[in-house]
Amino acid sequence: MRTHYSGEITLSHVQQPVILCGWVHRRRDHGGIIFIDLRDRTGLVQVVFSPDHKPLFKQAEHLRHEYVVRIEGAVRERPPGTVNADLATGQVEVLATSLEVFNRSESLPFQLDDYTDVSEETRLRYRVIDLRRPEMRERLRLRGQVNHFLRNFLEAQGFWEFETPFLTKSTPEGARDYLVPSRTYPGRFFALPQSPQLFKQLLMMGGMDRYYQITRCFRDEDLRRDRQPEFTQLDIEASFIDEAFIMSLLEGMMRALFSEVLKVELPNPFPRMTYTDAVSRYGCDKPDLRHNLEIIDIKDLVQQVEFKVFRDAGQGAENRVVTLRVPKGCSLLSRQAIDTYTESVCRLGAKGLAYIKVNDRAQGMKGLQSPILKFLPEPIVEAILKRAQAQTDDLLFFGADRAFVVNNAFSVLRDRLAEDLNLMQGKWAPLWVTEFPMFEKGDEGGWQALHHPFTAPCVKTTEELLTHPGRAKSRAYDLVLNGVELGGGSIRIHQESMQRAVFSILNIDSQQAEEKFGFLLEGLKYGCPPHGGFAFGLDRLVMLMTGAKSIRDVIAFPKTQTASCPLTMAPTLVSAEQLRELGLKVIEK
Repeated sequence: MRTHYSGEITLSHVQQPVILCGWVHRRRDHGGIIFIDLRDRTGLVQVVFSPDHKPLFKQAEHLRHEYVVRIEGAVRERPPGTVNADLATGQVEVLATSLEVFNRSESLPFQLDDYTDVSEETRLRYRVIDLRRPEMRERLRLRGQVNHFLRNFLEAQGFWEFETPFLTKSTPEGARDYLVPSRTYPGRFFALPQSPQLFKQLLMMGGMDRYYQITRCFRDEDLRRDRQPEFTQLDIEASFIDEAFIMSLLEGMMRALFSEVLKVELPNPFPRMTYTDAVSRYGCDKPDLRHNLEIIDIKDLVQQVEFKVFRDAGQGAENRVVTLRVPKGCSLLSRQAIDTYTESVCRLGAKGLAYIKVNDRAQGMKGLQSPILKFLPEPIVEAILKRAQAQTDDLLFFGADRAFVVNNAFSVLRDRLAEDLNLMQGKWAPLWVTEFPMFEKGDEGGWQALHHPFTAPCVKTTEELLTHPGRAKSRAYDLVLNGVELGGGSIRIHQESMQRAVFSILNIDSQQAEEKFGFLLEGLKYGCPPHGGFAFGLDRLVMLMTGAKSIRDVIAFPKTQTASCPLTMAPTLVSAEQLRELGLKVIEK
């Protein structure tokens, strides 16, 4: 039907006949000649309709945006002065000799070359139109490149690709399951997998040794910029390995991927940081290291001060009192800007945002400006300035509250300040975060797994784990890029006794363990090898690599933040007959 793609026509094709198929991107009439830009997935080429061919010219007069056409013609060099240097095919054009219109198009809901003011809801509702934009085309093309590269890389490392079930058993993995009712077993349900975690461990027990899979996962959870109810991850598992093997493998894969696809050289090796250090210095376990703003603890300095906010927080074991130094902040931040940052941290749960302006460091207290100075003794202020390494023209922000409130507010604050003040240094900052706590306290006071209950602890014996679960570190590791968690992994528990001990700490008794994880416990009885792995969020990775603002911009048909699909209008009601077959009844809230 066609001989060439539009974006591939060059000077080497001059005087050659070509047959092109695509969409009318734009039509222009100049001096009695009709020009159209013909578009397909490779790009644009200019097609000329001459009035010398009257029937063809008359046919071309009816062309409109997004008509789908087939054009025959001859390639020729553009006349002097008409070359378009901004277009890959800008040195040539096609003189049309034949035109066939496959399909007409109604007026578009938005123009493809002026989409910036279109709401995301409209773009998703008319996704077939949105996909025609070059930005979307290139993002999805790069996504395909990434998938292809990762498969080739892992195959070369001896990994085999396996598929794991989509219809499986509901097991607790940190989010709600999507349930699928069974028609053949009334009252029973499958669950869509939140991850292939247990199946890939079973593959290791089965002797498959090195596994990978690019797979869909499903989580019924509240959505954010980098979350979707269905998402894609690269899943990896290997036997007879340790943390060093997986981290080295993943580092090498990431460096090779960025070098091949983006022509970017990532650091070698990636920096590493413990969970404790990351939270202490940056307020979170996925810090953006493209800037060096750090949170500094001053709790020990303010426990006896008159300022009640500092004093009360300073005396609580679960609290933090911190400062954040903004270099040149006095000059860069107006009072209005400070108020804006204060409002933003208050929305994150903080009670406020105190500050001190260091107008002149050499003048001591006289060189400072702040509403809280009257509550702070000069020696304490001097100690704070020294610890923060404050200089003239710096601004210090302060936070005092429960540790998780301070951490959350200041981790966001430091990144917003860095963006607003252009403090980012470099484009890519990968980081390994290690030595996570094995458990954390849940809302009801009991222990819950920080990662998942199949992560191996650093301790050697079950007795040590059961005696001091709050002290236990896990053999887990997360890979962070530019403040985004790309994925995480761990060495897994490979002994039945240790797995049962973890279940016990998580208040999963023997009966529940058998009901939910009996197949896993059974497998652990029959010679399970030491093993571990990793899972990459491919949507997040491609989002960062393409510079997109949301993972929805790198997924062909994503859901909205309310987990709906404007294109297909899913989820929808189903017929009463379908419900009867499944033994279900809809109860209106």
